Amino acid sequence: MSLPASWDPYQYLLLMGACLLITLPLELVLRARVYSRPRRLLAALLPVVVLFSVWDIVGIVRDHWSYSPRFTSGWDVPLTPMPIEELVFFVVIPICGLLTYGAVGFCLRLLAAWRSSGSARSALARVDSDGRAGEGRHVAADGSSARGDHRPSREV
Repeated sequence: MSLPASWDPYQYLLLMGACLLITLPLELVLRARVYSRPRRLLAALLPVVVLFSVWDIVGIVRDHWSYSPRFTSGWDVPLTPMPIEELVFFVVIPICGLLTYGAVGFCLRLLAAWRSSGSARSALARVDSDGRAGEGRHVAADGSSARGDHRPSREV
């Protein structure tokens, strides 16, 4: 399937939008908790966006690389020669990676809860709404507490 030639300048932006749309269920269904923690998301994105934007701008200014006007929208990041598509990439791809990482973590916690409880239903009940094994206790794959439930003994 090919898009009409008039869509060429927007194909990359459409692809980035599709990446976000495809990974949205990881937040909604598999409790990745990326969008629900905006400060953490910003803290993760800011260094990536700044570092790679500077690198990209330097590469463009030094003519190390360029971008095809046919496949870019023609919109540049204000005050830079960097196409907006690059900035969108530096935001979208890390978000998709964080969503995947969060969803895998949730699935592993769910699997550990399932193994320790013996039933899928009780495993789902043990994994609470914030994606952690019930009552803040982290459950290891063998069903034991990952943090340890023991208390130090007091010597009298």
